Amino acid sequence: MPTRPSRPSDSGDTTVRKTALKRITAPSRPAAAPAKPAPAPAPEPPKPPRETLSLIDPVEKKKPSTSRAKKGGSILPPISRIKGASEPVAPEPAPVDEPPAPAAEEPTTAAAPETAADGEKVLHLKPPISVKDLATHLSIKPFQLIRDLMDMEVFASMNHMLDREEVRKLCELHGFKFEPEKRDKEKHGGSQPQPPPPPPPAPVAEEAAPKTIPGRPPIVTFMGHVDHGKTSLLDAIRKARVAAGEAGGITQHIGAYSVEVGGSKITFLDTPGHAAFTAMRARGATVTDIVVIVVAADDGLMPQTLEAISHAKAAQGVEIMVAINKIDLPSANPDRVMAQLQEQGLQPEAWGGHTVCVPVSATKGTGIPQLLEMIQLQAEVMELRAPTSGPAKATVIEAQMEPGRGPTTTVIVREGTLKVGSPFLCGNQWGKVKALIDDKGRQVKEALPSTPVKVLGFTGLPLAGDLLEVLKTEREARTISEERLAELRNEKLAAPTRATLETIFAHTADDQPKTLQLLLKGDVQGSLEALVHALGQIESKKVTLDILHAAVGPVSESDVLLATASNAVIIGFNVKVDSPAAAAAKRAGVQIKLYSIIYELLDQVKEAMAGLLDPVTRETVVGHAEVKQVFDLSRGRVAGCMVIDGRIARTGRARLLRDDQPIYDGGIATLRRFQDDVKEVRNGLECGIKLGDYSDYEPGDIIECYTLEKVQQTL
Repeated sequence: MPTRPSRPSDSGDTTVRKTALKRITAPSRPAAAPAKPAPAPAPEPPKPPRETLSLIDPVEKKKPSTSRAKKGGSILPPISRIKGASEPVAPEPAPVDEPPAPAAEEPTTAAAPETAADGEKVLHLKPPISVKDLATHLSIKPFQLIRDLMDMEVFASMNHMLDREEVRKLCELHGFKFEPEKRDKEKHGGSQPQPPPPPPPAPVAEEAAPKTIPGRPPIVTFMGHVDHGKTSLLDAIRKARVAAGEAGGITQHIGAYSVEVGGSKITFLDTPGHAAFTAMRARGATVTDIVVIVVAADDGLMPQTLEAISHAKAAQGVEIMVAINKIDLPSANPDRVMAQLQEQGLQPEAWGGHTVCVPVSATKGTGIPQLLEMIQLQAEVMELRAPTSGPAKATVIEAQMEPGRGPTTTVIVREGTLKVGSPFLCGNQWGKVKALIDDKGRQVKEALPSTPVKVLGFTGLPLAGDLLEVLKTEREARTISEERLAELRNEKLAAPTRATLETIFAHTADDQPKTLQLLLKGDVQGSLEALVHALGQIESKKVTLDILHAAVGPVSESDVLLATASNAVIIGFNVKVDSPAAAAAKRAGVQIKLYSIIYELLDQVKEAMAGLLDPVTRETVVGHAEVKQVFDLSRGRVAGCMVIDGRIARTGRARLLRDDQPIYDGGIATLRRFQDDVKEVRNGLECGIKLGDYSDYEPGDIIECYTLEKVQQTL
C-alpha cells in the first residue's frame, strides 16, 4: 500500500519538476529558487522573495502550496537533486550570490569610462570638446593635453575645441578608447545600465574619509607695478567704484573683499604694492593661496613687477597667475609680456608651461569672466579645505584705532567658525569678540573660513600677520597675553639676531639644508648680470647659493622687507642705500654690505658660505702611557704608569686600551708626579693617573691621551 501512492506522487513530482526546471534554468540567477522554499515554514518567509528576481516569485508562491497539499518532504528533495544535476553550485545560498558578483564587478572597473571586452577603457564623448573638459574626463591636468597637442604640432589653449580625430589621438595617448556618444546609447540599450552605478559608491566611500573637511573659498592677492591697474581690476570684479575714491589712484590700506562668482565665493586682498604681503610673511603668515601678478600689456614687466614676482616665488605654497591688463590699448603687446614672463621662469600655460596668463581689460571688462574662471579652476586643483568646527583661527590683515570703537582689526578666518562673544588671543593681545562686521558693513554673528571680517573687542592693536586663536576663557587669554608681553620686553633688551656674513652660520638649524640667501642690487644691468654670473660659478656640494632678487637701483625699503622675511643679506655693488631703507634695516637688524670691487665681494660671499658649514671635530693623539702597577689609596685606585711616547696632558682625554680594545673613554681626573699635581708628563717619566670614575686597571693596560678640536670646513 505505501508504494502505490508514492508512484502517482512521483509522476506528479516529475511534472512539477519539469515545469519548475524550465523556469529555473532559463536565467542565470534563479539558482536561488530551490533554496528559498526551505525556510517557508519558518516565521521569516517574506524576506527571501524580496532578495530573488521577479521571474521566480510566481513559482515560489505556487511551490509551497503544492508542497503543503501533497507530501511536502517528498517534493523538495527531487527538485533539489534535479537542480543539483543542472547547476552544481545552486544548493547553497552563499554560492547564489557569487554569479551576480562578476556581472557587477565588470562595470565597476569602468567607473566613469566603461571597459571594453578586451579590458581597454572606453570613453564616450560627443566632439567637439574643449581641452579643459577632455582633461576632466581623462582625470589629468589641462597643461598635459596642451603639451601633447604641441607634440602633434597643434598650439592650443585650455578653451580650444578639439575635433573627433584630435580627441581620438589624445585618448589613445592616455590609454583610452574613444567612441562617439551615439554608440554609448546603443551599449546602454543592450546591456543593463543599472548595475554599474551601485559599485562606484564603494570606492568613493573609502576616499570620502579624508575629504570630510569642507572646502573653502580661495584667497587671492593682486600684486604688480604702480598704475598697472591692480585696484581697477579688483574694482571691475566687485562692480563697485571703490578705486575712484582713493587718493592719487594708489591704494592707501589693505582691503579684503569677498565676491560671489557663479555660486562660489572668492576672497580678494588689495595690497599697497607688496610691502604688506611681505610684512605678513615675515611673521609667518600664509594668508594668500593665489597671487595674481597684474602686468600692463603696453609697459610689460617693470621693476616693481619683478619685485612682486620675487616676493610671490619666495612664499611657499602659493600659486602664481598673471593678468595681462590694458589689452584694449593700441600699444598693447601681450606676446611680449609672455616672453618676458618666460625669462623670469614663469612659462605661460598657452606655451606649454604651468603659469596661467589671462588677457584682461579693467576699463572695458574684457577677460574678467575668464580670469575668475581660471581662479576657480586653480582653486579646485589646489583642493582648499578648512574645518568649520572647533576653535576658530584667523590671520590679521590690518589693525587700526577707530574713534568710538577703539582697536579694530580686519582678519580672515582660516579654520573654525569665529562667533560673537568668543574670547581670543592674538599675538600678544587678547580680547573678546564684541561685534563682527563683514566687507559690506553689515554686522554678522559668525564668520566661516576664508571670510574677511572686522573684529571689535581687542585690548590693543595686533600686528599684520598675527594669528587670532579662540580660547575657552578670557582668563586664559589674559594670562598668555601677559606672558607674551613680558617675553617681548625681554627680547627688546637683547640685540637683534639677523643674519650677517660673519655670523650667518649661527642662525642655520642643523636639520635644515645649508643655503645662503642674497639680495643683489647693482648700478647698471651689465654689472648686475656679471655679478650674478660670477656668483653662479661658485661650486659647492655642501652649500647652495640662493639669489632671491636681483635688480638695478639703490637699496630700497622693499628690499629690506624681503630680506627680513627671508633672513637674507643684501649685497650692493656700486649703489647707495635709501634713508628709509637704512632706518628699516637698523630696526630689523638686516645686514647691508656694499662693495665696489667684485673680487672682494666674491671672497666674502665664499667665506659666508663656508661659515654655514658646521665645524668638523678632529682627534689628535698626543701620547701613550703603560700601566706598570696599581695602587689602592684612600681616594681610590690609581694607575702607576710610564709614558712611553709623546706626552700625557691633564686637559686632554684618555682612552684605556686592553688587548687593543677600548675599555674606557673619558677625561683624566688626576695626573700626578710623585705627590704633585702636574699639567702634563712627557716621554720617559713616571706618573700616577686616575681616569674619571674608572678603577679597574690592570698592569699592561695602555692609556692613550688625545685632544679634540673643531676645524672649520671648506667649500
